[in-house]
Amino acid sequence: MKVWELGEFGLIELIARNVGKPSREELVLGIGDDTAAWRTEKSIQLATTDILIQDVHFNLSTTTWRYLGWKALAVNISDIAAMGGTPSYAMVSLGLPPDTKVASVRELYRGIKAIAKKFEIDIVGGNISRAPVVIIDVSLIGNASQALLTRSEAKPGDQIAVTGYLGTSAAGGRMLKSSIKLDKSTTALLKEAHLRPKPRVAEGQTLVQHGVRAAIDISDGLISDLTHICKASKVGAKVWIDRIPVHPKVKAAFGNKALGMALSGGEDYELLFTAKSSVINKVKNVMSTPLMVIGEITREHSGQVTLLDEQGRAVDWKERGWDHFKSQGQGKA
Repeated sequence: MKVWELGEFGLIELIARNVGKPSREELVLGIGDDTAAWRTEKSIQLATTDILIQDVHFNLSTTTWRYLGWKALAVNISDIAAMGGTPSYAMVSLGLPPDTKVASVRELYRGIKAIAKKFEIDIVGGNISRAPVVIIDVSLIGNASQALLTRSEAKPGDQIAVTGYLGTSAAGGRMLKSSIKLDKSTTALLKEAHLRPKPRVAEGQTLVQHGVRAAIDISDGLISDLTHICKASKVGAKVWIDRIPVHPKVKAAFGNKALGMALSGGEDYELLFTAKSSVINKVKNVMSTPLMVIGEITREHSGQVTLLDEQGRAVDWKERGWDHFKSQGQGKA
């Protein structure tokens, strides 16, 4: 069997089985959630890592080095946000072709520094190596209170909600790759969404404080990431597609393609979470970020997401989201 046949998430499951169960009692979470987590005397420590590879995750013809630096750290911060935590220390490892311009590396770190300053993160180390293409590998340490957001706490009867708008980053990626000409304000919105995502750190902490316990950030696409929650929690989910929050400018620019971007496009880095309706109502009252209830957790169809139209009829949707080994063409960014 080849890894493309198994797929990214099947491969992760295989690795987890081969690694085996952790031996340390202080470990809270290992492989399978947005971050690893372990207890210390004062808090829970969080750790995550993400790698960006040229022509898989990004193309230097559609991004700048400064944007690339921002995004490389942002995707890791989003993992910490999805746990309800606070990011603290980052290590940045680089693989660079020898002919990379020094000015480009300087710009990369200006982007990293800008988002690190925004979230009060210290860059404390890393590694550098020669490579055939640009590779940026970031590891991020954070901490959380004694309560966490995890993928495994969704319960039947919970409502499913998301922050912000979905599909905006995917629309930005399509605009940049295809050189689509749009009006100035739409171009700015989509470019910012795709190249400078805003991790929802404060929002994740608000969720924890008001009793939410199940969440994930939307990196691979709404359907794919909700499926992760369903599998980890051993539940099903139903989602009403007419409730999916899509930005009006995306609808205007891409018409009926906008829904597909919202369902399967990924890289929005919004928070997807589940909780009782009473808890979600409390969150709505205190959170300034837009929040939309889009579905419900069910006992039936464990591990599966069912899409419903306005009349409650099941919708057959082929594109489930990003998978590094099964998805075709250039990568997400």
